[in-house]
Amino acid sequence: MLRAMKRVDFYHLLQWPLEQALPPLLGKVLDSGQRAVVLTSSRPRAEALSAVLWTFKPEAWLPHGTPGDGFDADQPVWISDTDDRPNGAGILLLTDGMTSQRLAEYDRCLDLFDGRDDSAVQAARQRWVGCRDAGFELHYWQQTERGGWTEKASANTTSGG
Repeated sequence: MLRAMKRVDFYHLLQWPLEQALPPLLGKVLDSGQRAVVLTSSRPRAEALSAVLWTFKPEAWLPHGTPGDGFDADQPVWISDTDDRPNGAGILLLTDGMTSQRLAEYDRCLDLFDGRDDSAVQAARQRWVGCRDAGFELHYWQQTERGGWTEKASANTTSGG
């Protein structure tokens, strides 16, 4: 049985920490009409990222929730340390080296890793190989000096990359 190829994008953070890179990426997800799940390493980390989304810009905020907030199914962005998807999200953002057993349930996954941490880079390479071998379409994005993104590699794409 053939399954639709899902896409995993690896985001190599070089200039900004996760706390700065995450809000603009989530903004793009929401602007596209999608919902997202952000998978973190711990409940305190989920709460810390939630606080960032409330305060990253005085004139803007991103609607989101965590397990302590309730209304799980209604949250456009769900931030949690458990591999669940109560809001029916199509986009998964992996942080802190997290992995998901539910990757194929999402339309797209963004794996964000700290390029200044050698062990995080090595772990991301291992995740890339695992996703490549599982048949996911892969794209590798490297952060530019201004905080933008440049695609540096791809695999399993219809164009052959």
